[in-house]
Amino acid sequence: MRKIGFAAAFASSTLALAACSGAAEDAAVDTDETVAATDVEAAAETTGVLDASTATAEQLAAVEGVSEELAAAIVAGQPFADVTAFNALLLETLSAEEAAAVLEGVFVPVNLNEATEEQIRLIPGMTDKMVHEFEEYRPYEDMAEFDREIGKYVDEAEVARFRNYVTL
Repeated sequence: MRKIGFAAAFASSTLALAACSGAAEDAAVDTDETVAATDVEAAAETTGVLDASTATAEQLAAVEGVSEELAAAIVAGQPFADVTAFNALLLETLSAEEAAAVLEGVFVPVNLNEATEEQIRLIPGMTDKMVHEFEEYRPYEDMAEFDREIGKYVDEAEVARFRNYVTL
């Protein structure tokens, strides 16, 4: 939230400065683009994980293990039906280990109540025990229930990390 507040304050300052310099129209366009880019970057920094279905080629190319060619292929495949479809695209050009490394920073969120076991297993750091626990507590009413139930097995930081890869 602080970053978004900072971005808004920065955008306002930039707009005011541009108005004083007589370039208000150009600055307004630049400011809107800057705020939009800043919001997306702030979301990625907060979660540390980009959504493969919505990320831009520039954002993807900045992720370790993603070449410009792979970034272009990912964008061409958007939106992805699910994480298994995204993983299949990665495996066309990457080894299983390289694809797993990319999935740490770029992912298609898994719906906790609808995901297959295969989709859950693609969540980075997933173990057999955690796959079982994710499935055992279905259906989840909300993310607070997910936090509480999965928090029985892993610490708060790990629950927060898992939340980067799941949705309801």
